Amino acid sequence: MPTTHTTRGINAAERSRRWREVIASTYFPLELQFRQPDRFRGDLSIWQIGDVSLTRNTSDALLYRRLPHHFAEEREEQFLVTVPARAQVRFLQCGVEVHCNPGGFILERSHEPYEFSHAEAADLWVLKVGAKALDGRIRAPGRFCSTQFDASSGAGGLFVDMLQLLPARFESMSEEVRSAVGRQLTELLVLALHADPRALTSGSTAVREAHLTRIDAFVRQHLEDPELDPERIAAACGISIRYLHELFGDTDLTVGQWIRRQRLEACRTSLGNAASRESIATIAYRWGFAGQSQFSRAFKAEFGLSPKDFRERTRQAVAS
Repeated sequence: MPTTHTTRGINAAERSRRWREVIASTYFPLELQFRQPDRFRGDLSIWQIGDVSLTRNTSDALLYRRLPHHFAEEREEQFLVTVPARAQVRFLQCGVEVHCNPGGFILERSHEPYEFSHAEAADLWVLKVGAKALDGRIRAPGRFCSTQFDASSGAGGLFVDMLQLLPARFESMSEEVRSAVGRQLTELLVLALHADPRALTSGSTAVREAHLTRIDAFVRQHLEDPELDPERIAAACGISIRYLHELFGDTDLTVGQWIRRQRLEACRTSLGNAASRESIATIAYRWGFAGQSQFSRAFKAEFGLSPKDFRERTRQAVAS
């Protein structure tokens, strides 16, 4: 039998508190905003299928928020795959907003802030799967969190059909069979994500470029700070450190290398100002380098000239 939770029979004043507890224990901690807390109605059933869990969540209008403090101490990342059977849902994560209707499904990532809401009473099927189960099968699965996938045909349709058929078969399955079915569900999910052509464009480029633009702006504003590091950048841009490093996964630079390159470019611009009388050491310190010798080695490795030679060559070119 599935585990079930309901607000029926619960005192009106306790309904919202009870539903918060149910949601936190079933998925992960979230902030909930109710339209009518004392009149709220919700029912939730849970089927544990090997390493994944399937829930059917029917409830009145609601807004869920996942905030940084909710996952600050959590180690294992989770993904929720939400399939609305009734009413449209709105999902906002990584700066991209998606409106998903019945006939589609979306992914929610536990280690990034997000908002999820439905303005009407909704009927939701939700699969919870650990990020580790997707490792090796999907590169950077978080990039799929800005796309509505097709649940009406192809691999996506088969995946959703299987979700909705499982409860009727659940009692007749042994634990061994349930574990096997859980793995098959994960494989079907991966197949559905890869089969959707929109995942190759809208699901990755828009999110990645929006974040990189914001990161670039923040770093340029704080290049002079020697304490600038990935932790500070991630916090300022509202993303996790892990996701920050993932954004640079397709480039030939780490976050630290990219920051150093931006600093070197700023120093080269300063050194190229023939009218400037700032010393090389002053320029190095101003742009976040800890010492002149360290800066000189990095500058020569990047541009093929020492800072002194570069400055002299620039002045000679201007004089001539």
